[in-house]
Amino acid sequence: MIKFNLFPIYLFLFFPVIISAQSETDLIKETLNYYIEGTSYNYPEKIKKAFLPGCDMYLYNNADTLMVMSPERYASFFKKHTPGKFNGRTSKIISIDIVMDIAYVKLEVTSSSWLKRFYDLILLKKIEGEWKIISKAATAEPIPLSDKKLRPLPQKEIILDSLNRPWSMAFISETDVIIAEKDGHLLRVNLETKERKIIKNTPKDVARSILIDTTKYKKGVFFPSAHGKTLSFNAGWFQVLLDPDFKTNHYIYISYAAEDSKRRSTTKVIRAELKNDRLTKIKTLLVASPHSDGLFHYGGGMTFGKDGKLYISVGERNLYEHLNPELPLSQDLKDLRGKIFRINSDGSIPHDNPDFGADAVKGLYAIGIRATQGLITNPNDGTIWFTDHGTIQGDELNILQEGANYGWPYKTSGKYRSKNYKPPFSSQLIFKDPIHFWDQTIAPTGLCFYTGNEFPMWKGDLMIPGLSKGNLWRVSLQGETVISVEELFIHDRHRLRKAIMSPRGKLYLLSDEENGKLILVKNGNK
Repeated sequence: MIKFNLFPIYLFLFFPVIISAQSETDLIKETLNYYIEGTSYNYPEKIKKAFLPGCDMYLYNNADTLMVMSPERYASFFKKHTPGKFNGRTSKIISIDIVMDIAYVKLEVTSSSWLKRFYDLILLKKIEGEWKIISKAATAEPIPLSDKKLRPLPQKEIILDSLNRPWSMAFISETDVIIAEKDGHLLRVNLETKERKIIKNTPKDVARSILIDTTKYKKGVFFPSAHGKTLSFNAGWFQVLLDPDFKTNHYIYISYAAEDSKRRSTTKVIRAELKNDRLTKIKTLLVASPHSDGLFHYGGGMTFGKDGKLYISVGERNLYEHLNPELPLSQDLKDLRGKIFRINSDGSIPHDNPDFGADAVKGLYAIGIRATQGLITNPNDGTIWFTDHGTIQGDELNILQEGANYGWPYKTSGKYRSKNYKPPFSSQLIFKDPIHFWDQTIAPTGLCFYTGNEFPMWKGDLMIPGLSKGNLWRVSLQGETVISVEELFIHDRHRLRKAIMSPRGKLYLLSDEENGKLILVKNGNK
């Protein structure tokens, strides 16, 4: 390993670096100089030239978040300033370590405008004779007082607790909400007084505890024994959603796990009028028959599109892939499972739905879904975004497209639970790729678009909570492209089921716990 400690060497842009073709160190400096010139004098194209396209940068934000960003997104920040104008940022190479065709560089960056010292740790690789930055991580000292109000500092405030695994919430007004407890009740709650009322006259077929035949599953993995029975923990109420014209018609829509006389279950959606904290005029809109054993993957996500139609996700219901028939459930057009549906608010089928053929189930809009719990409509352009649970990794963020096949289980971004599972399928099938997927398991749930003023820099971003390790992600978008992802509250985790915006633009979270919580996310820098 060749190591250079270069403490006395400074790279200021008004003293250009002289490049020698014979020296790998000088070739690395040439690449670094593109980055330094671009960031010090506002040249986004030079910044992009230093990086391998598509790589990740891990940037400093604050001690409790991690921001992941593409070089293209990072370079776009410098378009906002005058090209060629020095912005008060100077850089110094601390060290360069070279091992064959990879190199590790430490930079010290001083910003007079931020009154801050950053440390950039940069990884480079020589590709086709040219050194390119393939990854960068940065950290810094605490945010200076002069810049605090420009930077978000998200903090949590618990508004309610003692909720029984809350799944979703709907705002009647800023302080009047309906909360669906997965293992409890439909509650009407006043957020000011904290008064809770149980909504009455709810359906009697809500599945509360489902007997599972554990002999179908691998011993010791998901159940302590391969014999006998065990109880479900994944039934109950799912999403509650208000009609777009709720103030006039008082309709609400509820998805839940419904059971039959043999205690088999499926996903069901109803519409009801909310009157005097009671459900009246209850109407069934969708029953994803057949009812079956198992506590897995009901789906239950719902959203109203800008077209006024109701979109509903139904999970595939399998835990292991090998339990699928030869034609997997989510690919079978005659089966309601593993699909997304589009219906009118009264349950009838829109005449302009995609045509999947005469034998297809009614209301079908997209197929190839595994376990979608989150559906949300972008308030700006009307696109519908949804999350889908993978198995071992493979959690996805998708945009809903009419008639699309999202691939499950023929195609996945992760791995299968069933070893050696290789489903046969026609090469003529066309699959819709996810907009983004995670390399680790996050178990994404109910997402929302940020529309508030508490965090101005977040406007238009997606907020995606997850069950795994209590993660919360902020996803920055440019149109339909993910530009960066940032994980929030990495030192303050709750198992999260839902993120939702209030009418006045406040961001709330619901934690999926026995002592479930309603959490307000506020800006500590305001």
